[in-house]
Amino acid sequence: MTVRVRRVFEFDADPETVWEFIADPGKRADAISVVERYEVDKEAGTATWHVRLPIPLVNSTARVETEDVAREPPEYVKFVGKSSVLRVTGEHTIEPTESGARLINEFVVDGRVPGVERFFKRNLDAELENLERALRRSVEGDA
Repeated sequence: MTVRVRRVFEFDADPETVWEFIADPGKRADAISVVERYEVDKEAGTATWHVRLPIPLVNSTARVETEDVAREPPEYVKFVGKSSVLRVTGEHTIEPTESGARLINEFVVDGRVPGVERFFKRNLDAELENLERALRRSVEGDA
C-alpha cells in the first residue's frame, strides 16, 4: 500500500520567500516531527534524516538518504528519500497569487516494513500541518 497526499497552502508572501524555505533540505527536515536529527550537504542538495517511527519492527532510528532530484528556482523542487524502511517522494510547486504565493505539496510514501504505511496514513496530515506552521513562521512571522 502506498500513501499519497496533496495539500495546498496560501501565503501572504512573495514566491521567492516561500522558495527560500521550501528549497532548503534542512528547513524541510526540521518541520517533520519524526526526524530526530539530520545532516545537510547544501551544495549536493542532499540530506540524511534519522527518523524514529513508533512501529514494532523499527526499534531504532532509520537512516533516510534524501536528495533533491529536480530544482527549478523559484518554482519547483522534488526530493526523494530512500531507506531500508521506506521511500518518500516530495514535490513542492510554488505559484504566484494576487496576494502572495500558493504552495502545492505532494507526497508519496512507500513502506518497506509492516506498519510504515499505516503510520503515515494516520500521521501525514499532521506532518504537513507542521510544515505549514514552520513555513508560516518563516515567511509571514505568524505562529
